Amino acid sequence: MDRASFYSPQAGRQIDAPRAVRTQFGIGDIVRHKLFDFRGVIFDIDPVFANSEEWYESIPKEVRPTREQPFYHLFAENGDSSYTAYVSQQNLLEDGESGPIDHPSVSELFEDFATGRYRLRASLTH
Repeated sequence: MDRASFYSPQAGRQIDAPRAVRTQFGIGDIVRHKLFDFRGVIFDIDPVFANSEEWYESIPKEVRPTREQPFYHLFAENGDSSYTAYVSQQNLLEDGESGPIDHPSVSELFEDFATGRYRLRASLTH
């Protein structure tokens, strides 16, 4: 498999990853966590785990995801608060039919919510 590396600020190091990765979700998609009660909108995708070792080790072994899968950065919300989350592909479900996300940072990156997803601001696209 053809591989490349990229710098991860969260990990503070270069990350080795496949050049081509099949993702289940895209930027602007609304998702829900399979195990925990929160949902969010995807604003970035890492092709493999690219966070700190401390973060990874803090996840209990019985629910710790594999590293070799896409990980998604979310503007997330639950009943109590809004925050950012970093979640493995195996722990996400599509949730666009439940409506938009009420996170204060959504309007910085996204325009309108339609057909179950957000559209990235035109000024941020290539």
